[in-house]
Amino acid sequence: MDNSEKKRGRYREAAEDSDVIYGRNAVTEALKAGRIIDLIYVNKNAGGSVGRICALAAEKGIPVKYTDDRKLDSLCFGQAHQGCAALTGCAEYCTIEDILEYAGQKNEDPFIIICDEIEDPHNLGAIMRTAEAAGAHGIIIPKRRSASLTHTVFKTSAGAASWIKTARVANLAAAVKQLKENGIWVYGADMDGRSVFETDLKGPAALVIGSEGFGMGRLMKESCDLLISLPMLGQVNSLNASVAAGICMYEIVRQRNSGRE
Repeated sequence: MDNSEKKRGRYREAAEDSDVIYGRNAVTEALKAGRIIDLIYVNKNAGGSVGRICALAAEKGIPVKYTDDRKLDSLCFGQAHQGCAALTGCAEYCTIEDILEYAGQKNEDPFIIICDEIEDPHNLGAIMRTAEAAGAHGIIIPKRRSASLTHTVFKTSAGAASWIKTARVANLAAAVKQLKENGIWVYGADMDGRSVFETDLKGPAALVIGSEGFGMGRLMKESCDLLISLPMLGQVNSLNASVAAGICMYEIVRQRNSGRE
């Protein structure tokens, strides 16, 4: 076997182990069968049955992203994709109501993490791992411009993604409004906010963590009840999103437990 054949074999094995379905028939049947699909990529110049795939995705509320063959080749590890590929999820999403109901069942003040465009699956997995360990009742992520419940997220979360409830919403600002209507105070992690260690975080709380590179969007900042920050005492003025989230989460846990005997 020459090197090119070995390389193709490695690509084929990688594709089989990934969370990507590729090829028009395979993607179409996955949609019809009700597979958990987070996002579909299609070649913007593709025709034929790709249009039908986009229509099926729209019926099921699955986002479609137009791209080119170079991106599809990379996603599918060089395998024949026929101009389309689907990223599959590893678990069903829940609703915000499910998260609130779960908190009620535990007779606890809701404790929710909102991820505002966390696109790195390793960061999302790490946040989910800490959130589950800290006793958060659920996580809310947007449908677009966000990592989803892929195999990478599950692996990075060390299994926590199997336990923590995750709601995926079309509009984060609307989700925040719903939380507020249920008496939940929304805190946004932002470098211009008040120190998290000098803020009363007791009671029903939702913590917003912004994207890795840009933090929270303007609309999300305006939607928060209060912005909180971590002291930066060194030369670096920011932390990894999952690290910042973990520190803030455990300050909420510390304050919640401080009044208990």
